[in-house]
Amino acid sequence: MPTVENASPADDNAQAGAQGIADQDWATASASPQYRAAVVDLLGALAYGELAAFERLAEDAKLAPTLGDKAELAKMASAEFHHFERLRDRLAAIDAEPTAAMEPFAKGVDDFHRQTAPSDWLEGLVKAYVGDSIASDFYREVATHLDTDTRALVVGVLDDTGHGGFAVEKVRAAIEADPRVGGRLALWARRLMGEALSQAQRVVAERDALSTMLVGGVDGMAAGFDLAAVGEMFTRITKAHTKRMAALGLAA
Repeated sequence: MPTVENASPADDNAQAGAQGIADQDWATASASPQYRAAVVDLLGALAYGELAAFERLAEDAKLAPTLGDKAELAKMASAEFHHFERLRDRLAAIDAEPTAAMEPFAKGVDDFHRQTAPSDWLEGLVKAYVGDSIASDFYREVATHLDTDTRALVVGVLDDTGHGGFAVEKVRAAIEADPRVGGRLALWARRLMGEALSQAQRVVAERDALSTMLVGGVDGMAAGFDLAAVGEMFTRITKAHTKRMAALGLAA
């Protein structure tokens, strides 16, 4: 058995492979064409999601009951667009055409938003807080298996734009003023949970490179979840959702 002093280059290469993508930078990890394709898919999905969030928040601002509320949503929409710009610029920097990277995910995201269009201001707030947070939880889980450079970008664009505390304050105040509102919003939030989880699963299942990275690893490197870990991931996302429901004053 080789000692540290006389270890061969082959031993060094094996150790580097065992190190896994999560310990590598982009320049090293992107040598795998399959991993690079998976990252382009991931950034494309995130970029279109942020663009759609910008559009939705700008639209929801029209439902705001006060000028101050309208301004708050406009600020959040601006933050989402800035996140989109960061992702778009990163795609261009790694020689991926941003529009082409986003295109495969546009219909799924648009369908999700059509199926979960809020009927009023409060439903819009719950969607922004609950629905967006479920998606963010999913992408944060994925980020733990990315190279260090891509992980830093993904975590950065998933930062709360401020709608978390804002939504909690407004929804709790509405329930206090009229407790009947709570039952309706709880049903709405449960629907959002199911739709958001289904959307996250579709994002992965429909893109071979992305699903391979998450479940099987890439080119023998320890990148992905195993099947048991996938179940654990969705359990953690569900628990986080339950805590957010409690923060809103809603029954999960």
